[in-house]
Amino acid sequence: MISTLVSFDTVSSNSNLALIEYVREYLAQLGVDSSLVYNEDKTKANLYAIVGPKVEGGVVLSGHTDVVPVAGQPWDSNPFEVIEKDGRLYGRGTADMKGFDAIVLSQVPAMLQADLKRPIIIALSYDEETGCVGAPFMIDEIVKHVPKPSAVIVGEPTNMKVVSAHKGINVFKTTVTGLEGHSSQIDQGVSAVMTAAKLINFLDGQLEHYRANAYPDSGFEPPFTTVHVGMVEGGTAPNIIARECSFSWDVRDMPWDTLSDVTDRFEAYCEELRTKMKLLNPRCNIETHVIASAPPLKPEDDGEAELLCRSITGLNATSVVPYGTEAGQFQGAGFSTIVCGPGNIEQAHKANEFIELAEVEKAVTFMGKLIDHLTK
Repeated sequence: MISTLVSFDTVSSNSNLALIEYVREYLAQLGVDSSLVYNEDKTKANLYAIVGPKVEGGVVLSGHTDVVPVAGQPWDSNPFEVIEKDGRLYGRGTADMKGFDAIVLSQVPAMLQADLKRPIIIALSYDEETGCVGAPFMIDEIVKHVPKPSAVIVGEPTNMKVVSAHKGINVFKTTVTGLEGHSSQIDQGVSAVMTAAKLINFLDGQLEHYRANAYPDSGFEPPFTTVHVGMVEGGTAPNIIARECSFSWDVRDMPWDTLSDVTDRFEAYCEELRTKMKLLNPRCNIETHVIASAPPLKPEDDGEAELLCRSITGLNATSVVPYGTEAGQFQGAGFSTIVCGPGNIEQAHKANEFIELAEVEKAVTFMGKLIDHLTK
């Protein structure tokens, strides 16, 4: 099953429908109905399916179907063909996270053979890698149509450790529109580039604010909300006052910080600059658009998902991770949520991505114990 799922080229810029249709047909042959939740132009879809009785108290097993690009990476083999070597399975998505998806799907016959008293809900999303875009639409449908689960397990690679918290990920694009002119007449124009530089410097100050208000005992590294500008584009020539400049930036917020604090401060500074710009030309402007936003996963006090995963794994402690997942979106919908899956995040997004066979075996054992738990 891992080989089959990896063989579908579901890089986020491509459609995932071929994989989704394969999964739907596979489940249908086993007598399990699926529901699809499409994107607006129906080029991609989420899939969810209930295995077992349609009652409350089930467990959602959540994974995404898209993978990051392979272009420009020095792979030693075809990224979309699984190669087994030295106790590892190589291929794009083996770790992040078609390995987990495949393990769940491969265990459906065992789920059907067991006398489940509560269901397992399989939930596969699209466009997680571009900012957890697809999952919210599926989560809305699960809230409406599925008896409320007691727990959600997001199977991102954690080496089967129980992760109770992670940072959020929020991506923005800010565009500054100035007034162009000859650089020798700077007082008659408004430089979009120089205004953008002020805004970027302001965001750097926000990073320092959060660095000074860190959570040193949180387990996160770094232990504070980060603010980062990753791309800048603007201007046409050194001697032209730039009419337009845009920059993309992200905020990875700690579970205990409030995202609106930084965005509100940023917008207040934008308004201050915007007012001055418009004195020279009313068409000058500063606009910020949200590209992607996924909330952090917050630790739960005696959360059902954490207690379940700790009992199955035998682990007494939980961990935190700095990367974002769809877990915060499930939690935001009112579900007790945890992250726990096979593989190592250090292998994700790289050439020659792999998952250890030992990790696969641990996950299969985990699934067996989960199935047994739901028969009681």
